[in-house]
Formats: sequence, structure tokens, C-alpha cells
Amino acid sequence: MPTSGDVHGGATAPVPDLGPLNPALAGVSAELRIQSRSHDRIYGLADTYGLEMGYGLSDSAELFGQVRYSYASPGRVQVGGAFVPALDTELPVYGRFSAYKSYGAEFGYRRFFMQPGAARPFLAARIGATHTDAINASFDIPDAAISIPDARFTKKTWSASGGLDVGVIIPVGETFSFTAQAGVRYVDKLSGDDADIGGLGLGSINNDAKRISVPMSVAARWDF
Repeated sequence: MPTSGDVHGGATAPVPDLGPLNPALAGVSAELRIQSRSHDRIYGLADTYGLEMGYGLSDSAELFGQVRYSYASPGRVQVGGAFVPALDTELPVYGRFSAYKSYGAEFGYRRFFMQPGAARPFLAARIGATHTDAINASFDIPDAAISIPDARFTKKTWSASGGLDVGVIIPVGETFSFTAQAGVRYVDKLSGDDADIGGLGLGSINNDAKRISVPMSVAARWDF
């Protein structure tokens, strides 16, 4: 569940001539008024799958390493407007963003409380890196019959990541248990790709895309 962070920022950019985008509007000027849009608004919830290996330091502490894959479906929202002085009106601008896909690898420390043999709460901290696939975006102004399809928006990026978790481990047998946990995750900013939108004066809107989320997970655990 994303709680903070924008997929893109805001910007105001004059377009002296809409003709290159729609020949029927040659000589007509406009001002793009793009507003920031959050991960939550564009992508909503993401599905995450992972595999973890741990090494016990004692009955109450362990080190662990985890790899995971996250996916959120493509999202479409109104990203702002295009003010057209000749019409004295602002036309809505929509953006459709390709799927959010990331692969992460993190290492951490987990501390258990209470004695083994019964349900035990724990705290954990982790740090690592996350690789996020490139994101493309299509921008449309339907009322002006203008479309910019599949514009390059962010590049494939490795970003620092980390987080904190709180949860409980519930033993089912001598070597098998379930864990349930929630936490806070941070993934640092992505690298913007201005190849297709820089000419419109929007090169600054894709330079951030940090993500803070609250993941909730259930896992099966085998000890050996």
C-alpha cells in the first residue's frame, strides 16, 4: 500500500504552436499545466512475491536475506490541463503509465521476543537495493485530438531501499510456522528519461518518483 511519493511532479510549460501535435491546430498556442500525481493515485496496490533465507544467531535473533518481485497494473489519471488562450478554456490532459515492475534484494536483522514454542512477536530492519523497470507514459488531450503515445518516462533504475517490520511468528510444528508482518518500505528516486517529453518543457516532472509504502504479508517458514 503506497503512502507517500509521486510518480511525477508538476510543471507549467508554454507550447507556442500545437501544429506538430495536431496539424489542424497549427498556429494555436497553449500552456500545459501538469500537476503532481502520487503512486497511490496512479498505481494503487501492488502485488509482491518473495523468497527469504535466514541464519539464526540465537533463539531470539537472526540475519536474513530476501529477494522479491513487485507488480502494479498500468494506471490512467488526469494529470492536469492545457490552457488554450484562443478558446479561453483549459482542456483536460490524461496520462496512462505502464506497469510498475521492480525486483529487490535486501539483507536484514530480526529480533524475536518471548520464548520459543509459542507465538512470538518480532521486529526487523532491512537495507538493500531495488531495480525498477523503465516506465513509459502516453499523454492525451481528447478535446484537441492530441496524443503522445508510449513516451519514455523513466529509465531502468537501481535505487537504494530499506525498511522496518513488525510481526508475529506462529509455530505449527517443530520446523514449520507461519509469519504475518507489516512494515514501512522506502525506495529511492528513479532516473527520468526526457527523450520524448523534454521538448515540451516537461523534463523536470520525472526526476523523483521516490516511494514509501506499507507492505502487509503472510509467509510460510521452514526451519532446518
